[in-house]
Amino acid sequence: MAYQSLRLEYLQIPPVSRAYTTACVLTTAAVQLELITPFQLYFNPELIFKHFQIWRLITNFLFFGPVGFNFLFNMIFLYRYCRMLEEGSFRGRTADFVFMFLFGGFLMTLFGLFVSLVFLGQAFTIMLVYVWSRRNPYVRMNFFGLLNFQAPFLPWVLMGFSLLLGNSIIVDLLGIAVGHIYFFLEDVFPDQPGGIRILKTPSVLKAIFDTPDEDPNYNPLPEDRPGGFAWGEGQRLGG
Repeated sequence: MAYQSLRLEYLQIPPVSRAYTTACVLTTAAVQLELITPFQLYFNPELIFKHFQIWRLITNFLFFGPVGFNFLFNMIFLYRYCRMLEEGSFRGRTADFVFMFLFGGFLMTLFGLFVSLVFLGQAFTIMLVYVWSRRNPYVRMNFFGLLNFQAPFLPWVLMGFSLLLGNSIIVDLLGIAVGHIYFFLEDVFPDQPGGIRILKTPSVLKAIFDTPDEDPNYNPLPEDRPGGFAWGEGQRLGG
């Protein structure tokens, strides 16, 4: 019975969030079991382009370090905000969500050539948090019960927390920068005088991922989100 309930809960996770989170957990498990090593996963332009180890373009986004506080912290935020985006502003737009993944991953890989980062998963998580926070500007957040602030400040609070843990903020800044580029091109620039929509999801992605059976009348509330964790919890102003 417990297995069936867990399986049902797992299958209720939106497909992109489920696939990415599962890939991250399985990659970490494989490293912990010593089936593979981080040296086979990290981003290395020379090995990618000269030795054709193309898989590194993907695997460097899947490993968040050994199991510990940092790993669990990143997994919670990755799962939470990836799912909230997919169930919120990207509901019924799976192809657009996948395109955001590809666009963000491409920019981070490009920037990664110049900042010497070997794993980009944390930056990708910050990108997801940034996009969600800008699309939910009036949601109030509570971080560990210590700080109260509005959603757009969340990426910066996470960067400050990362700094307190002794981590480099270059990763967080990269995620914020890529998230801002996507948000500006997708949500801001098209509405400006003379603005156009630059980011257009390829029709092949729409043919693969979008399904016509989504309820067109569904209008999720901004506060509808996967729950259970108080870290970064938000509530509507006036609520």
